[in-house]
Amino acid sequence: MASTLARVPLTVYCASARGVDGAHLEAARHFGAELGRTGFDLVYGGGGIGLMGELARSAQAAGARVTGVITEQFLSLEQGWRGCDELLVVSSMSERKKEMEERARAFAILPGGLGTYEEFFEMLVGRVIGRHAKPIGLLNVQGYFNPLVTLLDHGVEQGFVRKGARDLVDCASDSATLLATLRRALEAPPEAAHDPRRMLPMHGPHG
Repeated sequence: MASTLARVPLTVYCASARGVDGAHLEAARHFGAELGRTGFDLVYGGGGIGLMGELARSAQAAGARVTGVITEQFLSLEQGWRGCDELLVVSSMSERKKEMEERARAFAILPGGLGTYEEFFEMLVGRVIGRHAKPIGLLNVQGYFNPLVTLLDHGVEQGFVRKGARDLVDCASDSATLLATLRRALEAPPEAAHDPRRMLPMHGPHG
């Protein structure tokens, strides 16, 4: 049952590849369906293949409005999904990331490769420095993001990442839990003005 909160756009970053484990493709399909069922709309990279394609088609089938943001280069490689409710074609990756960030109320990261890692870290750093205050969640399918979570924890242990920054990332192994966590964050009372000094390592005990 969807919350009383109006439908809100959720930007999801994930792979345009299928991966070797079919569980990742199934998880993307299930996440899209759960996203639509629980009152989110989808903003994503506009792809029609791999996890992206499964995510978008299942989200739309479940009632979500699907907005794809894709570069001219990727569209020319026939990776775009023409079934999007809105397919925005931009000229560069930087413009693509800007559109996906600005259109979102929250971010979810599903399994993916280098581009997905880059997008995750850019959104996390944006939150740390106060560029946005949008919740961020990892869908940790089959432990895919365990090494990434370990890396973040290692950065905290070594004094290069503040615990406050690490705590900005929610992680769950199933779609319903992660989406409920993001929904609660959106429904919570607004936080006080963000102070980057709580997050940046140079202001920590090892600065």
